[in-house]
Amino acid sequence: MFDRLKRDIAAVMERDPAATSAWAAYLMYPGLKAIRWQRRTHRLYMSGHTFLARAISQWVRHRTGIEIHPGATIGEGLFIDHGMGVVIGETTIIGDTVTIYQGVTLGGTGKERGKRHPTIEDCVVIGVGATVLGDITIGRGSKVGGGAVVVNNVPPNCTVVGVPGRVVVREGSRVDVVDLHHEDLPDPVVEMLRCIQHRIDRVEVRLARDEQAAAGAAAPAVPAAPMTPTPPEEN
Repeated sequence: MFDRLKRDIAAVMERDPAATSAWAAYLMYPGLKAIRWQRRTHRLYMSGHTFLARAISQWVRHRTGIEIHPGATIGEGLFIDHGMGVVIGETTIIGDTVTIYQGVTLGGTGKERGKRHPTIEDCVVIGVGATVLGDITIGRGSKVGGGAVVVNNVPPNCTVVGVPGRVVVREGSRVDVVDLHHEDLPDPVVEMLRCIQHRIDRVEVRLARDEQAAAGAAAPAVPAAPMTPTPPEEN
């Protein structure tokens, strides 16, 4: 028990530069509190005390702003940074050394029974506000950009951004120009706005060209100067 607590605290200290001490991590990090309580409620849930487990998990939700279902399976070294608004569904499986930022949802689509939530493999990073839905797998070492909506499997060592999520880095090779750092991942909203602005610019250029052509066609024709008759030559 204490060894696991030490590993959880070490995960906070390693991945959050704002963590000043182990005591600060233990007392003031809601993500760590939510994880510790989930480990207890998971044991209750698996032993058949589902009502009590759910009741405690709801109390923890009100205390921390983080909702983790007691049925979820969580590995070692999970770090939930800030954590407000994080939702982790019942059949979610999270591997070791995973990092989750605030506002992340690991949910189901509402259509399946049984395994209906994601599997997050080791060393995955899930950015702010990202949503991962359904019985899909995020491969080991992959990164999910902030605000992404992922509904398909992601291979290992990939970076996914956008709505719907698309792979932009695979096994270290860039499919698109993007930095691997979480804070430098492209904003899908900004990218969409740039695309819209580009289309507007093209339309404006085309309209200006059409207006010039219409103005030229509507201009009155300049009458030709009358020809002066040439006098007959004298013999």
